[in-house]
Amino acid sequence: MSSKVTIYEVALAARVSLATVSRVLNNPEKVKADTKDRVLRVIKELGYRPNAIARGLASRKTTTVGVLVSDITRASVAEMLAGIADIAMKYSYSVKLFSAHDDVNVIDLLKEIVAEQVDGVLLLNDELDLAHMKQIKDTLEENEIPLVLANVVYNDKNVPSVSIDYDKAGYEITKLMIEAGRKDIYLVSTVRKYSVNEQKELGYSRAMQESNLEPRIFRTSGTTSVNRQHFASYFSDKKVDGAIGVRDSIAVSFMNIMSEAGKKIPQDILVSGFQNTKYGILSRPTLTSIDVPVYDIGAVAMRLLTKLMNKEAVDQIKIILPHYIVRRDSM
Repeated sequence: MSSKVTIYEVALAARVSLATVSRVLNNPEKVKADTKDRVLRVIKELGYRPNAIARGLASRKTTTVGVLVSDITRASVAEMLAGIADIAMKYSYSVKLFSAHDDVNVIDLLKEIVAEQVDGVLLLNDELDLAHMKQIKDTLEENEIPLVLANVVYNDKNVPSVSIDYDKAGYEITKLMIEAGRKDIYLVSTVRKYSVNEQKELGYSRAMQESNLEPRIFRTSGTTSVNRQHFASYFSDKKVDGAIGVRDSIAVSFMNIMSEAGKKIPQDILVSGFQNTKYGILSRPTLTSIDVPVYDIGAVAMRLLTKLMNKEAVDQIKIILPHYIVRRDSM
């Protein structure tokens, strides 16, 4: 049994951080007497045997950054990772990916991340709910591991993040369609919750309400084979003269279905996407899109994390990068 007990379990039972357990093992003179006694008692009770990894936790000189992602196949995530990797290489950090899918236990994942002795964590997963976000934030704080959010919206002024103003972007593209005389404008969003999509919806709804127009948010799947059927059935009897997809792939899928139904783009329906990925250039007609500088988001987030890990002075922990609208043939 003793060989299976982890340092994480010792920390949990003793109600201290992993770093504290490590200090008790490596530099006990730096730990308060009552805390040290409690940790040593738990170690004895659990039969914990420290290994080389546990003994190295105090220094944490692994120069490794943990990157927490949900779906690496998304074009935006892949490009963001490229920005992270380039800056990590410049500063001689290695990158270790951790995947948090729906069926992953966040507590177990946190144990794994902390046990890997990462120097810092970049969170790219914008699907996590508030409870899980708080668990991650609190656990990393307890273990003195810096955290930076990359393209994730989380309303906590103390958590460093890099993103664009998605609320503003949603507002701006909607206003352009309204100014073009369109009134039956849909925001085509996702059934699955994403923190950035919620901000896009807020901006869209505000623009519609300011013009006394009814916001129409339609939620579908991010999977093309599913959303094509969804679009064909739902919009067959709907009046629509404008549509904004929360992703380029969703916008292009919508545009294809409307074209197959005899609608002309952009004459009958203006269409825009978000992210400005390769889908927008390859589609016919080409797709207008909000350009989200995801490579830069990854690079800037990684640079911010290096400063935090090295305890350098940081002027701003909430960084908003500029976005712009790329006008193409769909509107």
